[in-house]
Amino acid sequence: MDKLKMQTPDLTDKNIEQIAQLFPNVITETKDEDGTIKKAVDFDLLKQVLSKTLVEDDNERYRLDWPGKKASLLKANTPIIKTLRPFRKESVNFDTTENLYIEGDNFEVLKILQESYLGKVKMIYIDPPYNTGTAMVYHNDFSKSEDEYDEDIGAIDEGGGKLFKNTESNGRFHSDWISMMYERLIVSRDLLTNDGFIAIAIDHNELHSLISICDEIFGETNRLGVITVVHKPEGRNQEKFFGTSNEFMLVYSKNKDFASFNKVAIDNDIKDRFDKIDEYGNYRLKNFIRLTDGKYSLRESKPNFYYPIYVSSDLKKFSLKKSENYEEVFPIASQGVERTWKTTKDTFLERAQKGDIVAIKENNSISLYEKLREDQVIKTHWIKKEYHSYHFGTKLLEALLNAKTFDFPKSINLILDVLKLMLKPQDIILDFFSGSATTAHAVMQLNAEDGGNRKFIMVQLPEKTDENSEAYKAGYKTIAEIGKERIRRAGKKIVEELKMKTQQLKIGEEPVDASKLDIGFRVYKTDDTNMKDVFYHPAELDQKQLAFLESNIKEDRTPEDLLTQVILDLGLELSLPVETKKMLKNTVFIVQANALVACFDNDIDFKIIDIISDLKPFKVVFKDASFKDDKDRINVEERFKRLSPETKVTVI
Repeated sequence: MDKLKMQTPDLTDKNIEQIAQLFPNVITETKDEDGTIKKAVDFDLLKQVLSKTLVEDDNERYRLDWPGKKASLLKANTPIIKTLRPFRKESVNFDTTENLYIEGDNFEVLKILQESYLGKVKMIYIDPPYNTGTAMVYHNDFSKSEDEYDEDIGAIDEGGGKLFKNTESNGRFHSDWISMMYERLIVSRDLLTNDGFIAIAIDHNELHSLISICDEIFGETNRLGVITVVHKPEGRNQEKFFGTSNEFMLVYSKNKDFASFNKVAIDNDIKDRFDKIDEYGNYRLKNFIRLTDGKYSLRESKPNFYYPIYVSSDLKKFSLKKSENYEEVFPIASQGVERTWKTTKDTFLERAQKGDIVAIKENNSISLYEKLREDQVIKTHWIKKEYHSYHFGTKLLEALLNAKTFDFPKSINLILDVLKLMLKPQDIILDFFSGSATTAHAVMQLNAEDGGNRKFIMVQLPEKTDENSEAYKAGYKTIAEIGKERIRRAGKKIVEELKMKTQQLKIGEEPVDASKLDIGFRVYKTDDTNMKDVFYHPAELDQKQLAFLESNIKEDRTPEDLLTQVILDLGLELSLPVETKKMLKNTVFIVQANALVACFDNDIDFKIIDIISDLKPFKVVFKDASFKDDKDRINVEERFKRLSPETKVTVI
């Protein structure tokens, strides 16, 4: 019976295996700290394998280097022993929602999610702290103790986070910020789908550095654009030289060959021209008769483009064959001039089947129109007034929470347009600098507008609010509390507005079912692993110490805590439905019908094995302490082999 590893993967080993498949000759052996032989890469040989010339000196090359780069790369590849714990009381619709709100250091969270959400996130949007000399809170070195931090910096939060006053007097002013971003972007890239996007908000201070590290991580060819977003047109009047009126949005694709924007109109002038919409995007109608091109639009010039089209009495169906209750239509313009249709017969049928041909009754006759899609080129200069951060960011949030709680939140309209451009109705978006949770608000709003089922994953460090701030006085002790309350209130408001809109629908408008709108979220928080040290380091304990460890699980952990870590360890999504059942005397968790069945009781009634086997689960997990001895474990495994041979049985 296998045992789950209950920790994040070691990406170094994975990367070495991938290199070995491509270049087996560069793989060598070395000893680790304990003297154990393990695989390693001969980097000098690898450099030569990848070079067309003799490699002698690598001091001069085009690349971005800074103090701490190698340490960040090592940190990104090193496994951590952390987990997430569910908090039902702070959640909304925990059992039915597919949205997640995770509190904790975002680097830890990204590491924890990297197996469950590998290649599943369509878009990442982040608004990280700008490097402007203000405080940044993050874990900088997981190996240091709080005392060492305190000695180095003099400021530690309760979670061991480093409160870093990054002023220009700091010798690593740029390096520390770049390292913080670099390691997070490396891990987050693997979460994106092959056709996915990442959009990063930034100001001018670190724009050049961010482009350099993103070019390295995502590839320069996948840089889609540097967008200028005018968010404060009057400019900041306290500045000495230029009053800054804009920020930037850096956009990359995971793979440019697979990525594509949705056909939507986000510019107001295009919206005015392409004023109709269907499931394929915005469009406008244009006569299907070729009215221009002079003599080339006439029947005698292109006789193959002159043919009858038969239209059903309800104007919904088209045919090229004469049929009963179908009216014959020719491309005859005003004054009886015989012209041509815009396409051949075969192309017409293809477009009609797709729904791109529309029949309209005009003056007692039928006119045919084609749908022209707005194939717009997205500009790199975004200037809509709806993007202004004060009225559509700050004031909107103040009105929602009845207090001034957050400085400079993004305009919800900016995020809405980004989502419309890059997300399909079933996609997942991740924001690991969630802040006031504008992204979550925008996802729910867009779903309410078009009936989509986009899912969000918000990640936010529970950074404390200043005791003198309006947010603190309003009862919000952390930034995370602001974000969660915003989602709660925004969800309720959106549902109320949707119900009112449904009662006032115009002719032809389709209602969105408010009961199907997901306005909930599951709250999880990072914590140390559920397992005692004996689970990971049994060799470091002697027999006397082992005698005191009756269980390898920490005493304060609940079955739901264990289930969450098992779900993550098995690479399943946290949003999957979980059903809790009582089977005989035991509590059993059933995840996604039969993806996983788990029972963490100490004394398992052997009879429930038959009941669980009937579900034909892919995986079953028990506690090691659930079995009295090895004989019971063997019997359980043999029983599953007989009743459900495809089931993989493991223990923690």
